[in-house]
Amino acid sequence: MRTLVLLRHGRTAWNLERRAQGHSDVDLDDTGHAQAAAVAPYLAALSPELLCSSDLARARQTAEYVAKEASVGLQLDPRLREFDLGERTGLTMTEFAEAYPEEYREFRAGHYDVVPGGERRAAVVARVTSCVDDALAALPPGDCGVLVGHGGALKVSVLELLGWSEGATAGLQALDNCGWAMIEDSGVDGRLRLAAWNRTAPDFVSARGVG
Repeated sequence: MRTLVLLRHGRTAWNLERRAQGHSDVDLDDTGHAQAAAVAPYLAALSPELLCSSDLARARQTAEYVAKEASVGLQLDPRLREFDLGERTGLTMTEFAEAYPEEYREFRAGHYDVVPGGERRAAVVARVTSCVDDALAALPPGDCGVLVGHGGALKVSVLELLGWSEGATAGLQALDNCGWAMIEDSGVDGRLRLAAWNRTAPDFVSARGVG
């Protein structure tokens, strides 16, 4: 059995403001750094042999705590980036809802393709799942790897990896900042199964944000 931990980055000021980040390169805030420091020992205890992160600052900075605690090398991979949110990047959710109410309702329901100029769901799923496939292929049986990414991209990609319908998006809560999921290739015929969702270090449970 191979195990992958899918970790969302720590909090940023934009998360606190509920502002759409997308590909904006926003740093962790003080709480985000504290969250990353708190989660790192829990993931290090799994003895990961592989650590890969989105190249965006908030994910990379989170992963650096894990790398230090687990004494594992860090690889950066842009395939793990969040959705590019196009013309809505930088808007708070309140601004989004007030300016584009119908589009906002669709977006909050998980229909991300409504965003003008944004990245299509299928493209995000394709790049993230290809990174997951490569990570699993690189792990010997019995080993664990950690991928650090973003809430929206990880959520839709987990649905695809498990063979769940796109309609399940609204029924699966968002990962908290520094919340993690675990998937294993221990299902029937080696298919992936979800072993855990939204685990967090006990000292930090934060509000869910965007990206």
